[in-house]
Amino acid sequence: MALKGQKTTSDFLEWEKMQSIVLKLERDNDLKFALLIATGSYIGLRISDLLQLRWNQVLNQDYFTITEKKTKKTRKVTINPELQTILSRLFVQLKASESDLMFANRTGDKPFSIQYVNSKLKDIFAKYKVRGQYSSHFMRKTLGRRVWEVNKYSDQALLLLSQLFNHSSVSTTKIYLGIREQEISNLYLSV
Repeated sequence: MALKGQKTTSDFLEWEKMQSIVLKLERDNDLKFALLIATGSYIGLRISDLLQLRWNQVLNQDYFTITEKKTKKTRKVTINPELQTILSRLFVQLKASESDLMFANRTGDKPFSIQYVNSKLKDIFAKYKVRGQYSSHFMRKTLGRRVWEVNKYSDQALLLLSQLFNHSSVSTTKIYLGIREQEISNLYLSV
């Protein structure tokens, strides 16, 4: 695990594998991490913003607005109906209150620390035998790769993802998503 403030790299998860892990965590009663992985993968916020969410921002809502901690930019986040189903189900199972932090620590008054999340994710991926290098950033990358895949690996999808992630250029987004040179070549050949 990296020290606080140290840069790390993280892989993405294939969408179906992410969904499978969420279901396994729910089955194994690790509800908060099922919630964290699902929410993070569907909305793609940075972990610092994700950990600040409260139930009343997302539950039974079509969208919410957030000012991103890193960029100070305001962002409107649309909530996918599949995520809304997961949120509703886990809200009941967790016996949460709408004013609660979604990812509260044991005392309930503060969110999980990023270091705790990264350590727990490492344990989760080891438990479910998922190979790769994962940190809390994998959820954001998982969303990016899913959007790119669903949009048939298009340049338009990369452009929109670049805007979504507040990247300075599409080339930054390509690097961020781990798009290899061969995949880029194949993209051009498929046009």
